Amino acid sequence: MSGGEAHVENSVWMRAVLLSGVFLAFGIFSYLTMGVGVANVRHHAYEDAMNEYDEKKAVYNEALDYVQCELVADRDEKEQETVLRDIKGYMHELEYLVVRKSCFEQGIRADGRKLDEIRDISIELDVLPGVHGSSVFTRGQTQSLGVVTLGTGDDFQKIETLSGERHKHFMLHYNFPPYSTGEVKRMMGPGRREVGHGNLAERALKRMVPEKSEFPYVIRIVSEILESNGSSSMASVCSGSLAMMAAGVPVPRSVSGIAMGLIMGDNNDYCILSDIAGIEDHFGDMDFKVAGTRKGITAFQLDIKVKG
Repeated sequence: MSGGEAHVENSVWMRAVLLSGVFLAFGIFSYLTMGVGVANVRHHAYEDAMNEYDEKKAVYNEALDYVQCELVADRDEKEQETVLRDIKGYMHELEYLVVRKSCFEQGIRADGRKLDEIRDISIELDVLPGVHGSSVFTRGQTQSLGVVTLGTGDDFQKIETLSGERHKHFMLHYNFPPYSTGEVKRMMGPGRREVGHGNLAERALKRMVPEKSEFPYVIRIVSEILESNGSSSMASVCSGSLAMMAAGVPVPRSVSGIAMGLIMGDNNDYCILSDIAGIEDHFGDMDFKVAGTRKGITAFQLDIKVKG
């Protein structure tokens, strides 16, 4: 057999085994989460499993890992790395198709929500007794701990730029530790993503900060992301606004934020998603973060993948 024929044969074999393996993975997933045995897996087991994605994310990932390991178990060590890379690529393509197809044909998202449905929200105030103000804002699997510290007028941050020196009396710092997404990594300083998310949340809240003549204190907010599955910057806006009110800052109105999504289909069809999760941010065509009060918008940011 020539090298080209062997490559074609391996490719066909991989695609066939992969599809059966994916359905096996979601059979295991269904068995663990919904009491359905592997023998009862239907052709649409993938879609059924995706409906439990948000709540059973860990089991979902474990099922995929199991299938990937099984598919390369009978390969020698030299082939395993290459084959596994191809398998992950095929699975990624399959996820992309299923997530988008479900929105158009059923009006149901990956975690079982309707297109305009928002995840459950919970709020806790004054969770830290030793600070001026604190709050925990939770929306689905995204959770932000907002902490407010008040300082005197001399505690401002001095910033030197090419245009001169300026003083900053309100600041928000955003931290995204590895454990917020279930990872074990080295704890490092903020990167570009963290700085950008912090700036967005700061702009959203800055409009509601009272004038120095009314409230002469320096305000520093720290948003610690405790768990993340989409739109942690908007959760920071919510926890920061709540924490400021808990600290006694006389804000005129509360500020909240949400991330909206867009999925484009054929023939100019589209779906608009409210409160997108991480998987929808990844496979969708738009991430539109918008924050504001009842009277208007204070900040927004748009990331779009649709070709112009």
